[in-house]
Amino acid sequence: MKLFVQKIQLFLAISLTFLSCIQVQAQPGNSKEQLNQSLIFAAPPPPPDIGEPGKRAEAGSRGCSQNVNKLLSSSSKRLTALVSIYANSELVFGTTIAEHPSFLFYVPYASNFASGEFVLEDEAQNQTIYKTSLTGTPGVVNLRLPSKAAPLGIGKQYRWYFNIYCQKDKQIIANLEGYVKREQLKPALKSQLEKATPRQQVSLYAANGIWYEALSAASELRRTNSQDTSWTALLQAVGLNDFATEPKVECCNLESE
Repeated sequence: MKLFVQKIQLFLAISLTFLSCIQVQAQPGNSKEQLNQSLIFAAPPPPPDIGEPGKRAEAGSRGCSQNVNKLLSSSSKRLTALVSIYANSELVFGTTIAEHPSFLFYVPYASNFASGEFVLEDEAQNQTIYKTSLTGTPGVVNLRLPSKAAPLGIGKQYRWYFNIYCQKDKQIIANLEGYVKREQLKPALKSQLEKATPRQQVSLYAANGIWYEALSAASELRRTNSQDTSWTALLQAVGLNDFATEPKVECCNLESE
């Protein structure tokens, strides 16, 4: 009888050990941490003909005839473009496949204090200047080129500027600049995107180095599905994880001068 009981105890011990191993192996595959780590942004080769590298983040604020720093949000984060950079050169460059892409920025200033200006410059240095209010800031703003504007040309490179002005005296507070190039969407990738889920689309854009569509798709997922981690994962992939939890501000329209 004693031997029989011992055999039963041994069988139960082995069974429990086996089940616990299965549970431990299954957990990592469902963790948010692993999902975040699985998204990689594969930046395309940087253009060889760019002179100045641009500026992704403002080092400090100025102007406005008063202490601007007191008006920053409590996080003390600076004006920042949500775009990838190249570590060795600090080059601010990204590609798009859209005729009228969206540009996302973190704005730390209150709307009753500052206004925005977005400038797009083509290869012939012709500039189109857009004004925008910053209703609802601080937060992440989405500046989409108007559908009535001339579409970006395939294979063409543009320089963009984002300037923040003081409402009171129109002095410049801070400014950013970088480059965007429109690429032709490859047929194979187009076919993959058409069959993909929204989350898979973010990964496909990122894996193919198409920054602006990857970010826009991740931003839309963040809006429609609070449990999705694509937004956080993409920002982490390019060193912008500090901005992953900043609120998205539902503004702002670009109006040409």
